[in-house]
Amino acid sequence: MQLLNIKNILWHTFKRLRNLSFSISLLLVIAIISIIGTIIEQNQSISYYQTNYPIKDQLLNTIINWKIILYLGLDHIYSNPCFIIILILFFCSLLACTFSNQLPSLRNARKWKFLQQTQKLNNKSHFAELEQISICNMIYSLYNNHYYIFHKERSLYAYKGLAGRIAPIVVHFSIILTLAGSLISLLGGFTAQEIIPEGEIFHIKNTIQSGFNSTLPDNLIGKIKNFDITYNKDNSIKQFFSHIVLYNSQSQNINQKYIFVNSPLIFHGITFYQTDWNISSIRLKIGNSKIIQQPITKHKINNQILWSCQIPIDRNTNIIFIVTKLNDKISIYDTSNNLLISMILNEKVVINNTAIEILEIMTNTGLQIKTDPGIFITYTGFFTLMISIIISYMSYSQVWVNSIIKHIEIAGFTNRATLSFEEDLINIEEMYTQYTWI
Repeated sequence: MQLLNIKNILWHTFKRLRNLSFSISLLLVIAIISIIGTIIEQNQSISYYQTNYPIKDQLLNTIINWKIILYLGLDHIYSNPCFIIILILFFCSLLACTFSNQLPSLRNARKWKFLQQTQKLNNKSHFAELEQISICNMIYSLYNNHYYIFHKERSLYAYKGLAGRIAPIVVHFSIILTLAGSLISLLGGFTAQEIIPEGEIFHIKNTIQSGFNSTLPDNLIGKIKNFDITYNKDNSIKQFFSHIVLYNSQSQNINQKYIFVNSPLIFHGITFYQTDWNISSIRLKIGNSKIIQQPITKHKINNQILWSCQIPIDRNTNIIFIVTKLNDKISIYDTSNNLLISMILNEKVVINNTAIEILEIMTNTGLQIKTDPGIFITYTGFFTLMISIIISYMSYSQVWVNSIIKHIEIAGFTNRATLSFEEDLINIEEMYTQYTWI
């Protein structure tokens, strides 16, 4: 009895999953969640949501504020367990619909379907009567128009464009592949952000998003060997490059590449993207002192970015260093904002009888490190979807022929491209008439 109840539950669940209305409802829910995820910024800090979605007396802020966003998990909606469950249900619904509806309909489309009664023929989209009886000539006419033909006694059944019936199945499989790839990426991938000074080594550790089944590579060490920037003639940044070297746990060089925007380093499924850069500090000598490393602050003035720091050179004098570009001169100002001098790297200048030499401008490069184990499956799904769109333009056409006493009745039906199908029937009739009277 218990086994019967389990079977009934499974059968009821299967019937519910394969229901078209249920699939459309799930797709609508996924679309609404995706819209919400587009409107509300994802994977930001709590302070970001507190600033941009404060709790106020207004109606909108009462409905959507930072507390509701965090409580419902709308700040990471695409990795929310509820969203993942909906995707899995939609995945199962497509599978059930494909195997219970689409594949059987394709199998039935390949079967011959003879119609013996004229009334049935008259209900089809196209109908005509031809004088003379010659089944052989009709078979030849249909064959010449690329139809697959079945013959039974005094009746013919023919079809072409069966690929047009495959298109919905291919669409289902493409969506299934896309969903499967997305779920694999979501559960098995991770995204990390690293800010690394030039010449320093790094490990992948600062993750901003990770799947339930993802793991960080603990035997991989990276090093930013060099960082460089190229500029346009108008002094705007053209491109910035990072020379990444990867080592294994035995300190052996296993891969390296100069990466820049849209040209990442890919190694064993891990992709290193160039995302950002910054100036962190300068190294200099003042007089006979040892090398000093001074942090430098970033500013944006009139849409121009510059870096500055203030350093005392004696008890009474402070100077300000201004850096605008890596390959440009460094300007030195006094505290009254008067330009004292401009200098280049490794050049010695004297201010108030004190020698100053800037040895190095230390830069940081920003990397996004990402694994996406389901990307190949996802791309395969999209490629399959494009193929299915092309296939869907092919029309599935059927023709029935019955010989009745001294004439032949011909009827036809197509699911699309009606004008083209009418031309097919005209060609069939003309060819049949031509060869019958010869």
